[in-house]
Amino acid sequence: MRPTLHLPTALNFRDLGGYMGHGGRRLRRGWLYRSNHLGRLSPEDAQAITDLGVRRVLDFRGQREREPLPCALPSARVFALSIEPTVLEAILAHRQAGRSPTGQEVAELMQDTYRGFVRASSPRFAEFFRHVLETQTPLVFHCTAGKDRTGFAAALVHHALGVSEADAMRDYLLTNQLPIPAHPDGYGLGQDAAQVLYRVQPEFLQAALGAVSQDWGGLEAYLSEGLGVGQREREALRERYLDPA
Repeated sequence: MRPTLHLPTALNFRDLGGYMGHGGRRLRRGWLYRSNHLGRLSPEDAQAITDLGVRRVLDFRGQREREPLPCALPSARVFALSIEPTVLEAILAHRQAGRSPTGQEVAELMQDTYRGFVRASSPRFAEFFRHVLETQTPLVFHCTAGKDRTGFAAALVHHALGVSEADAMRDYLLTNQLPIPAHPDGYGLGQDAAQVLYRVQPEFLQAALGAVSQDWGGLEAYLSEGLGVGQREREALRERYLDPA
């Protein structure tokens, strides 16, 4: 699958639909979108997203990320589902100690971050699903780069709708088709470490899924008991977001 729009000021904006889901029914296009942050949208890109019918924005960014770059969609309601970017704090701690983390160390920090999505931020993902279930119009969910917090949320939606693990991983890895920033936000990282930070790896998502298995016994129990997405909610999701049988 490819992004449905080319938005120069939201490069990671793309439709979550098109994949085969439960019962051989495809995810409907034009209802669930994922993206990087929407704080630097050009007027043209903001209009393009508005024209899709997007009226609800779910923002996983932490408060310090969100305040200087508020959503630039004037007609949308924005809901803050704040998950602080702990990996950046860990990188800055390395820098303050007088050394820059290696690529391998950043990879390990990223895996810890993904485990934290399960062990510290499940209430935010439960809230995310409540929005996905109740909205009557298309929505977009995002974090800063649209790859980690957003990537885990997308994988959860795909699983709830019966998308195969292979397709869910394929969608997750699409972020790697984007260019790496030329100047990675002043974190002082070497090239190898920056490559890790600004891309995704299967091992990152697998770290979160490993925490799900260890703490909850698997995704089914995590969805139903941890996130409040039981059989009734799954059926409602399928009715709304899968093509008719």
